[in-house]
Amino acid sequence: MTTSVAPQPNAAYRPGYTRGYFARAANLRTGERFWSVGRIVAILALVVMAVAWLLPFLWAVVTSFKSETSAAATPVSWLPSDGFTTDAYTSVLREGNIPLWTWNSLVTATAITAITLVVSSLAAYALARIDFRGRRWLFLLIVASIIVPPPVLIVPLFYEMLNLNLVDTYWAIILPQLVHPAMVFVLMKFFQQVPVELEDAARIDGAGRVRVFWSVVLPLSRPILAAVGIFVFVLAWNNFLWPFIITSDASLMTLPVGLQTVKSAYGLQYAQTMASAVLAALPLIVVFLFFQRQIIRGFSTTGFGGQ
Repeated sequence: MTTSVAPQPNAAYRPGYTRGYFARAANLRTGERFWSVGRIVAILALVVMAVAWLLPFLWAVVTSFKSETSAAATPVSWLPSDGFTTDAYTSVLREGNIPLWTWNSLVTATAITAITLVVSSLAAYALARIDFRGRRWLFLLIVASIIVPPPVLIVPLFYEMLNLNLVDTYWAIILPQLVHPAMVFVLMKFFQQVPVELEDAARIDGAGRVRVFWSVVLPLSRPILAAVGIFVFVLAWNNFLWPFIITSDASLMTLPVGLQTVKSAYGLQYAQTMASAVLAALPLIVVFLFFQRQIIRGFSTTGFGGQ
C-alpha cells in the first residue's frame, strides 16, 4: 500500500498571503526581508541618479522664467532677485514660427517612426526565423554598423540627397533617418523569444509566412514595438545636425533647428536659450507621460529588465 503526499502549496498562493511588491515586507513566513541592506543601497543610488538627471532640467525651467539680467548675474542663484517673468517665452514665441516648426517636427518624426517600425520589424523577423544564405554575414554587418558614428555619414548622405534633388524637402529629412541597426537587433532578440510552436500551429491552419508574422508575431510584440517606436520618435524629434544641414528653407525647419535661429541682437541670451530648450522638450515629456508603461514593458520583455 502506497501513500501519496499532497504537494505543498506555493507561498504565493497560500490563503491569506499578502500580495504586492511592498506588501511582501509583512509576509515574514517567506523568510524574505524587504528592507535589506542591498535594497536600501540600490534605492539610494537610484535616487541620487534621478536627482542628477533632474537638476539640469529643473535649472533650465527656472532660468527660462528669469529676466536676462538675473540669468546672467553672478554669483549664480536659483531664485532671481527681480522675480520670475515670462519675457523669455514671449520673445521666443514672437520672433519664431513655433507652430510651423512643431508641425514639421511632428510630420517628420512620425513618418520616420512608422517607416522604421515596418522596415526594422521585417528585417528582424527575417533574421530571427528565416534561414537564408548570407544570414550570418548580414547579422554581423548590422551589428558592426551600430558602432559607426552618424556624423561620418553626413557628407555622403548630403551628396546623395543632392543628386536625387531632395534637398529642402521632407524626404531629405526622413530617408537618412530610417536605418536603425540597434532597433533591428533589439527586435530580433525579442522575436527569437516568441515560441515557435505558435507559428507552427498557424502554419498547420494554412497561414503563410506573412500571415504568421501579421497575425501571430506582431500582436505578441506590441510592448517592444511601442518601446522601439518611442525611442525612434525621440531620436528623430531631437535630431538637430542633419535637419540643420539638409534644410535652408525656414518653412521646412524642424523645431530644434528653428529655435536656434531665434537670436537676439544683444548676443547670447540665457533665458531665451533655456526657454527654447523647454519648448523643444515639452512634447517629449507629454509623450513619455502617456507611454511610460509601454517603455517599461518594452524593457522588461527584451531582457534589459533582468529577465
